[in-house]
Amino acid sequence: MVNAYIDAFNRGDSSAMADCFASQGSILDGMAPHLWTGPSAASDWYREVLAEGEHLGAGEYHAALGEPSHNNVTRDSAYLVAPASMTFKLKGRQIEQVGATFTFALKREGAHWRIAAWAWAKGRVAA
Repeated sequence: MVNAYIDAFNRGDSSAMADCFASQGSILDGMAPHLWTGPSAASDWYREVLAEGEHLGAGEYHAALGEPSHNNVTRDSAYLVAPASMTFKLKGRQIEQVGATFTFALKREGAHWRIAAWAWAKGRVAA
C-alpha cells in the first residue's frame, strides 16, 4: 500500500492516493496547516501541495523511499519508517531534498491494508 501511494503521488494521481487511505486517515507534514484528518485528508493535503507549489513556482514532485528502518506488523496494524528523498523543480531549477524520513501507520480494513496516518520529516537540500 505504501508503494502504491508513493507511485500515485509521483504520477500526480490524487484519486489513487486517496484510495490508499483509511476512512479516517491523517497526514502530518511540514507544510501549513501541517495536519489533515478525516475521509478527505489525502485529497485535501494534495490540493494544498499544488496550491503552495503554484504560489512558490514549484512542481514536478517525485518521492522515493529507501530501505525501511522499521517495518512491524501486529495483527491488523503496521508501522513503517523509511529514509526518503524528494526531487522537484523550483522556478525551473532542479532541487533534491535528502535525509528525510517518511513514517506510516497502516491498518487492515477488511481484506485491504490502508494508510491510517503518515508523517514526513523534512530533510535538507542536497549540495
